[in-house]
Amino acid sequence: MTSVQPQIHDSWKEILKNEFQSEYFKKLKDFLIEEKKTQTIYPPGSQIFTAFNLTPFDKVKVVIIGQDPYHGPNQAHGLCFSVAKGIKKPPSLVNIFKEINQDLGIPIPENGNLDKWAEQGVLLLNATLTVRAHQAGSHQNKGWETFTDSVIQILSSERENLIFILWGNFAIAKKELIDESKHNVLTSPHPSPFSANRGFFGNKHFSKTNQILTDLGKTPIDWNI
Repeated sequence: MTSVQPQIHDSWKEILKNEFQSEYFKKLKDFLIEEKKTQTIYPPGSQIFTAFNLTPFDKVKVVIIGQDPYHGPNQAHGLCFSVAKGIKKPPSLVNIFKEINQDLGIPIPENGNLDKWAEQGVLLLNATLTVRAHQAGSHQNKGWETFTDSVIQILSSERENLIFILWGNFAIAKKELIDESKHNVLTSPHPSPFSANRGFFGNKHFSKTNQILTDLGKTPIDWNI
């Protein structure tokens, strides 16, 4: 874990230095070091902070909040909802691409790697940044949520006119961390097959996001990957 910290864009290192030096984060690091002795952890250590590497603090335009990394082999690579090239797209990601297709007419892509979104300013933030192989939720309540809640609060206080996209009850609960007088918040049910038909499909969050960005004089996101 100690070797992972440098894999963060310098802007985030500076913004989050108090978090990295905090007691809870030291405990989290100790927990992960112990876990790695007996467990397979996803994503690989070098990719835990991919979201912070690809999307510098001052370049963030949009924040999409997920819950946990994928817990299957080679799936998670540090961006919520995204999988590495060559890996089968999980059901929620399939539904995200279906909505983009319906909303904007963009063809459904062959792969599920969302690096291109991140590089355009979409912070793809899971609330928990690691997980045990094949055990969903296994690293919840170990300190990651404290860290990522701080990230959301810092973005809310230090930046203006961001777009927070919150899908499902877990993400929507993060609204309390966001100053809605200075930011845009879009909410809907989760893209999971269990809830996508209850309002995720048809939410038009991708075109709405681009309209907000255009109105702000910012470059829209190219949702093609």
